[in-house]
Amino acid sequence: MTFGIPREAESVGAGSGAAVTAVADVRPAAVSGGTAAGSAPELSPAPTTAPGTGPADGSARARHTGEPHRPGPPHAQARIDLAAIRANVGRLREAAGSAEVMAVVKADGYGHGMVAAARAALAGGATWIGVAGMQEALALRTAGVPGRLLAWLLTPGDDWNAAVAAGVELSAGADWAVRAAVRAAHATGRPARLHLEVETGLGRGGACAGDWPALLDTVARAEAAGSVHVVGVWSHLARADEPGHPGCDRQLAHFRSAVARARRAGLTPEVLHLSNSAATLTLPEARFDLVRPGLAVYGLSPVPDRAGPAELGLRPAMTLTARLASVKRVAAGHGVSYGHRYRTARESTLGLVPLGYADGVPRHASQAGPVLVAGRRHTVAGTVCMDQFVVDLGDSPAAPGDEVVLFGPGDRGEPAAQDWARAAHTISHDIVTRIGTRVPRTYTGDAPAGTC
Repeated sequence: MTFGIPREAESVGAGSGAAVTAVADVRPAAVSGGTAAGSAPELSPAPTTAPGTGPADGSARARHTGEPHRPGPPHAQARIDLAAIRANVGRLREAAGSAEVMAVVKADGYGHGMVAAARAALAGGATWIGVAGMQEALALRTAGVPGRLLAWLLTPGDDWNAAVAAGVELSAGADWAVRAAVRAAHATGRPARLHLEVETGLGRGGACAGDWPALLDTVARAEAAGSVHVVGVWSHLARADEPGHPGCDRQLAHFRSAVARARRAGLTPEVLHLSNSAATLTLPEARFDLVRPGLAVYGLSPVPDRAGPAELGLRPAMTLTARLASVKRVAAGHGVSYGHRYRTARESTLGLVPLGYADGVPRHASQAGPVLVAGRRHTVAGTVCMDQFVVDLGDSPAAPGDEVVLFGPGDRGEPAAQDWARAAHTISHDIVTRIGTRVPRTYTGDAPAGTC
């Protein structure tokens, strides 16, 4: 194979802009507690709203005046605080010391919106962006996101030519990946920029110790011919979320050994990187030249058994809310949701929340997921359904349209994503990333245009 090609530089422009949308709070009449079983519920007066601001009077006004109806608030939304993302990245920069920060925005920015999160992270001081798949990287380039960009979970069927042409830096942990990069370099007329992944103990990607020397030899020949440029050497920690675990020390030793072998092979990587969010915040010796925080960028703790977000100087960026779709008074012993896993202990008010497992609310948080309604904590009553779940509000007054907060930063006493993680026996990464496309994202803190 012939490796030599001419070198060429590239520049990518940035996008900018700002947009924040406010919505009105429009609710029908409330159902109060204390109604005798079988009798009509007491109704509190409907809240006063500005004319035409929602379904309470907007539809009638449209009928009588011919004016267009303006809809009220969405039935559910994930509000993303981009100022929090910027501040979180700033905190991670402080923790990283002399190392640069690569903000990881894979999986649609952990559910927060990939493009918006990337722009906020860059504004907060990140100098690199990281994603898993090549298509994610290409989408960022199409959106005009500039700067250093790494994709690491690649397959032979990916569009290597497009990635190299777009200046995306690529991971290679096997000979086939180096060969794919060389072919893309020939096709595009520019060298592929590679980060070599070494297996140090996680058991996922990367070249094992026995394969590392052969990979280095292949890469060294390709770099000498001008087809590739070795930008970095990297690996990933298996137990960084358990500070002090001896496995971290073993992986560090393997990593240092692999880097030394690469240098003996004549390679001079610009950056070494090993740290995720947990290591960035708790393992200084693993920071090297570049850290790759993901979860902490979005204000969630990577070591929840040791410290919460506030203790780490972070602020959760996502607040997930819905509005009650139905409120009704039921008798004691009333079964709730599929299988009647829950029955009311006494006469009670049930509120129907229009979010379900199709939207990312974990079904395995049935009977356990916490919410905030009118300043009071409640728990999911019965089984989470595809599109909805029920909350037993007891005697608390409520009305269709009242806000339900599933999780947020905690400013109003609402649950945190970690509370849902505990209820569902999972991790907070899972809770925020699983929020589906039926839930619109709205942005505060100077949202870039075109990201909502």
